[in-house]
Amino acid sequence: MSTPPPPPCSTGPEIPPSHSGGTMTLTTPLAQDARTLITDDEFVAVTATVGSANPDMSWANAERITEEALKFVAAAAKFPGGMRPSRTVDEGWHALILHTLVYAKLCQRLGRFVHHLPELPDPTRHKPGTLDHTMSKIREAGFEVDPELWTGPLEGIPVAAGCQHDNQCADGNCEANCRADHPN
Repeated sequence: MSTPPPPPCSTGPEIPPSHSGGTMTLTTPLAQDARTLITDDEFVAVTATVGSANPDMSWANAERITEEALKFVAAAAKFPGGMRPSRTVDEGWHALILHTLVYAKLCQRLGRFVHHLPELPDPTRHKPGTLDHTMSKIREAGFEVDPELWTGPLEGIPVAAGCQHDNQCADGNCEANCRADHPN
């Protein structure tokens, strides 16, 4: 696979949190096109990270995964709690998070920081209805879903992601909700 090189890393200015305690609300309306949530250069850089973690993946699939991750984060910011990405979409979320400045600016624009609470893979924890619920919330947020990327933990496009998420942790209250026998 031939991918454009990602831009060099930089530390850039710190972005302060966009809330003052309590409940946060979206400060920017969600776009119908998830790619508009970040710049074109940021999209290419995040897509390159997905591609570099998955060297056998086509650039087109890396772009699809990045776009679905953006939709997931936007919907999770709007509808906190009870959502989880598929393992394939989680690969794109990981790539977004690795670009810390991009991710921080994205979450600030969305009005809520969407925390990533990983667990070791365990297909027995998979609740099929949770992915349906997540896709429904993404649609409710105004995006179309790429259903091929929203499959169970052992299906879909193979990715390098080595974690999955228990939807009980999605509200950010992992200490109270997650089982102790599944470390982060």
